[in-house]
Amino acid sequence: MTQALQMRDVRKTYRMGDEEVVALDHATLTVEADEMVALVGPSGSGKTTLCSIAGALLQPTGGQVEVAGEDITRFDAKALARFRRETVGFVFQSVNLIPFLTARENLVVVDELGRRSGRDARRRSDQLLEELGLSDRADNLPSQLSGGQRQRVAVGRALMNEPKLVLFDEPTSALDTKLGEQVMELIRSEMKRRGTAAVIVTHDDRITRFTDRTARITDGVLEA
Repeated sequence: MTQALQMRDVRKTYRMGDEEVVALDHATLTVEADEMVALVGPSGSGKTTLCSIAGALLQPTGGQVEVAGEDITRFDAKALARFRRETVGFVFQSVNLIPFLTARENLVVVDELGRRSGRDARRRSDQLLEELGLSDRADNLPSQLSGGQRQRVAVGRALMNEPKLVLFDEPTSALDTKLGEQVMELIRSEMKRRGTAAVIVTHDDRITRFTDRTARITDGVLEA
């Protein structure tokens, strides 16, 4: 079975005047095809940088990145856009739902950019909303949903393109403990049911009990 993610000796640096700032320092990480990994570290440790590189939002300064068997390290901008659209899913800390679109439309708009359109995209969105317990909220705007419901819509949106890897950036940071646990239980059940890999960025050690493994990062140095 092809591994969902392989990062080998990956570096990310930035120039600040004459100084080189190391955001990610020779990171090596493997995530199996159906594995959930918690990426834990304090603010500014390099968690989001690593996740952004894995999802082709950032290009590394050095090293190699393979996702679902594709070496994305040398992809050009067009290939990276195609890759993001077809192979990975994202759930951002701020959820980032489009405020003037309904729950269903927030899912459909993703798939209409990809392999489906029209009736097929709507059928896929309705299937996911039903699985996520949101059938009765399909026509609601984000402002008409609770925090937990918005997070579930975001999970559904990430799954629309049937990704090989889903990247979660602090998915419970805006939720209280009880609701955060419910969202993590949902994420785990949805990922495992589909056999989809996930990397979950968090600073909260309580999240780790929902994952298969924990990788820790400090000052850009990964301990996997």
